[in-house]
Amino acid sequence: MSFFKKLKESIASKTESVTKQFKEGLEKSRKGFVEKVTELITRRKKIDEEFFEELEEILIGADVGVNTVMKLIDELRSEVKKRRIEDAAELQPILSEKLVELLRGDEDNDLRLNPDGITVFLFVGVNGVGKTTTIGKLAHHFKQQGKKVIMAAGDTFRAGAIEQLEVWGKRVGVDVIKQQAGSDPAAVMFDAVQAAKQRGADILLCDTAGRLQNKTNLMEELNKIFRVIQREIPGAPHEVLMVLDATTGQNALNQAKLFGEKSGVTGLVLTKLDGTAKGGIVIAIRQELSLPVKLVGLGEKMEDLQKFDSEQFVHGLFAGLIREEEEAEEKAE
Repeated sequence: MSFFKKLKESIASKTESVTKQFKEGLEKSRKGFVEKVTELITRRKKIDEEFFEELEEILIGADVGVNTVMKLIDELRSEVKKRRIEDAAELQPILSEKLVELLRGDEDNDLRLNPDGITVFLFVGVNGVGKTTTIGKLAHHFKQQGKKVIMAAGDTFRAGAIEQLEVWGKRVGVDVIKQQAGSDPAAVMFDAVQAAKQRGADILLCDTAGRLQNKTNLMEELNKIFRVIQREIPGAPHEVLMVLDATTGQNALNQAKLFGEKSGVTGLVLTKLDGTAKGGIVIAIRQELSLPVKLVGLGEKMEDLQKFDSEQFVHGLFAGLIREEEEAEEKAE
């Protein structure tokens, strides 16, 4: 059975709406990456040094990351030798298979929930990456599951950040705990934890500052927030999610490296994947950081924040080829 057929079968059991979201959300990446690979394969039927060089360029252009690309190309070369492949078309499913392997990783990418008591999620990341929107969409997701959700407006320094979270609170029907702009974020978190306890909340989603205007170190500020939350709810925060804007490509990777090492990040959220042709950044991030991508933003709608799924991701990227293979089979019958 061909790899594409296996991939299609393995996602057949998954909800159709999610498959559609991945497919639509990855349209730009599909055009900017997979279609270029297809074009290369059609143009250069033979696998030679020039073929590998061009493939390398396409992969680097899609922000797969230089180190990962080198590793991938080496693996493809050895597969070509081992299987004695001469026709470039035979390489496409092998490349797809390798991408699934690179994306899968060993660790679990489910969101960690507290089995007894309040689950606390802390969101970190620089300004402008879509942190508040992610919090709002996740609040909607949990509310749909019948959970009681509270949001904490801990980004007290950025103009309009508190109001932005309040707008989301109204949209999804969730309480927002806040103080005055410029107040101590750790004090906001203390209030939020107390409110979550009093109101019997299941989920507390906490926004934090992307940068501070004054001289205090952002990491110190985050540590203070951690201490306050841990003192009130042992074992919390259960997830520290770093939000990255996929459209910034390698820059997002550098941010994750800088931030992730210091702030106890447990997982990543990649927003605006629908807005970039450089979806390969997901692969680079998975390879260069030992952090799971937990959620991806695939569009503007509330439902467009989805749990990351490596098979759905690769299926979304290669959707056109899978359709072509099916059509070819139908013709042959």
